[in-house]
Amino acid sequence: MGVRHTRRRKRTLKSEINVVPYIDVMLVLLIIFMATAPLLNLGVNVDLPQSKASTIKTDTQPAIVSVNAAGELFLTAEELRNTPLSREAVVARVSAFAKANPDAPVYVAADGSASYQTVYDVLSMLQTEAHVTKAGLMSVPSQSRAP
Repeated sequence: MGVRHTRRRKRTLKSEINVVPYIDVMLVLLIIFMATAPLLNLGVNVDLPQSKASTIKTDTQPAIVSVNAAGELFLTAEELRNTPLSREAVVARVSAFAKANPDAPVYVAADGSASYQTVYDVLSMLQTEAHVTKAGLMSVPSQSRAP
């Protein structure tokens, strides 16, 4: 009579992490961010004037007051996008922004066809009524023509 000896294989646990699901999730997130990124800059349609001025780099997020060709005022806040505001509302919101962020600049993005007087009044309002210490005008780089 013979005794049969069978060997059982030892099952070993794999200690590797399956990263395929994580890669799938990351690719889906990448697609979502790529699809929504262009939508973040939607706002008031303002044709900024061209300038040869250099770009200013700031550490803090600025507030942007937009002035369209009709002289209406807008702010960059999400809930106020595409909603014209009164001068008093702009002063109140920008004043609160300036108190909370004293080093943050406030920029005026005025349409190139807006009147000079309107843009000047907005800058004056920001400095005198909203007590903004750093105010500036926005422009786009000018298209230099090669000879």
